[in-house]
Amino acid sequence: MYSRAVRRGRVSRLDAEPVPCLLDLALLHPDPDDMAWLVPTSPQEVMTRLLHGLYDEVSASRQRMGSAVAAFEWYAGLGGPAPGTVAGEGVAIRVLDGASRIQAALDEATEACTTEVLTVQPGGIRREHELSEGLHRALALRGRGVRMRDLYNHVARHGQGLLNYLELMGDAVEARTLDEVIDRLILFDRTVAFIPANADRTMALELRHPALVGYLGTVFERLWRLAAPLTAPLPDTRIEGVSHREQSIAALLAEGHQDAVIAERLGISVRTCRAHIARLSETLGAASRTQLGVRIAQVGLDVPLGADAVQPSGSTIPERPMR
Repeated sequence: MYSRAVRRGRVSRLDAEPVPCLLDLALLHPDPDDMAWLVPTSPQEVMTRLLHGLYDEVSASRQRMGSAVAAFEWYAGLGGPAPGTVAGEGVAIRVLDGASRIQAALDEATEACTTEVLTVQPGGIRREHELSEGLHRALALRGRGVRMRDLYNHVARHGQGLLNYLELMGDAVEARTLDEVIDRLILFDRTVAFIPANADRTMALELRHPALVGYLGTVFERLWRLAAPLTAPLPDTRIEGVSHREQSIAALLAEGHQDAVIAERLGISVRTCRAHIARLSETLGAASRTQLGVRIAQVGLDVPLGADAVQPSGSTIPERPMR
């Protein structure tokens, strides 16, 4: 309609009724000689008016930006280094709130990593979607020749998704397992580490303080030395008929832990944990939870596998438990 008005010099008010925005925007205005017609405002005048409005908006934005910068420069000059910083370094401890911020920080650390990534992955069997979430980062690291070492619970051995992931990554990743591992940890180049900051893992801590990162690296190395390679069989238990997992459960029962705590520490469900306890009771001939505790101590299952335990004088561990 505006094009027609520019070409012809005017359009009828009746034809322009379906597009009242032309009057609202002052692209058309009444013809002073005949109010039944509308004449166009020249395109040059319209452009000048619009550009003037944009210029005012840009000028106001620049003023706001300048005020914000000046304010924060003033705040920055009030004191010394911000809490949690180390001279000559960035923020030593940073709280990451929300999955998007955590993901962005992990992506940034992945891009900067050049030599090594260490991870602890608790929680039992790794689901396909959990492994695929970080696959792009793992492939990027492998492409740059970065070596990766991962620690899992023993129960993760039963997940096909993890086996597929390790086959895809080849010799770039080495995995080992333990009965129990610490909470999630990702360590890049021994310079930056990520750990959970709350129970549901919607918040994380990004750690760059050399002492903290070094301490976490030492913890990882100690656990790594105790862990069994994923391709190696688990050590035999000391009692016939008792599986490796049941022996781990027996040791935690002897420490007085409840079923839910044991399940969480071993990366299994509470239901699975209770099923193992029931089989353990049957194997050891225990009719009650109290009797099970006594039988666990009698046969020596109260000591975790691999512990250098000293048996009390005169005690013996039978080859087969009495039923």
